[in-house]
Amino acid sequence: MPDNNTTEQIVLASKSPRRIELLKKWGLKFKSISSDIEEKTVLKRPSAIVKYLSFEKAAEVRKNVKNSIIIAADTIVVLNGKTLGKPINKKHSVEILNELNGSLHKVYTGVTIMSNTKTVVFYDVASVKMQTLAKDKLNALAGKHMDKAGAYAVQDKDDCFVKKIYGDYFTVVGLPYIKLKKELKKFKITIK
Repeated sequence: MPDNNTTEQIVLASKSPRRIELLKKWGLKFKSISSDIEEKTVLKRPSAIVKYLSFEKAAEVRKNVKNSIIIAADTIVVLNGKTLGKPINKKHSVEILNELNGSLHKVYTGVTIMSNTKTVVFYDVASVKMQTLAKDKLNALAGKHMDKAGAYAVQDKDDCFVKKIYGDYFTVVGLPYIKLKKELKKFKITIK
């Protein structure tokens, strides 16, 4: 069990099953509260987008939760300079998967850690090489991961789409472990 010297409650500003599972796996005791911000911005640089949106999520949850350390994250997929968000329907999911088919693309995850006295905002990026799949396999995947940027799930064991990851695997899942561990130490929080 991590030796955490903070008396403040830890709050994850997300209802994402993946992020909840990761923080539990890493030994944190926390509460999960969803932020209801509209995930839109006029920013263009992927690193700026994910940092901004993670900050907005943390700030939104902060309004209702005082004396807590809030962890918020946002993840986007970028292919040839184009940001691919979450699919809006199955047809859109097919379009995204076709774009990603056989590609090498980047996944950016921004994280904000916010307490009463300080805020840290950072991001990490990983590259993902995709398999080239036949149309029928892509169609079978379509609509399976509607809540994920890029319409695929790296952690899904039945998902044969991802060939190789260059960088932190957890950045692709939605919480960059290496950087998060380092930054949480500034809040006297240790993860395993």
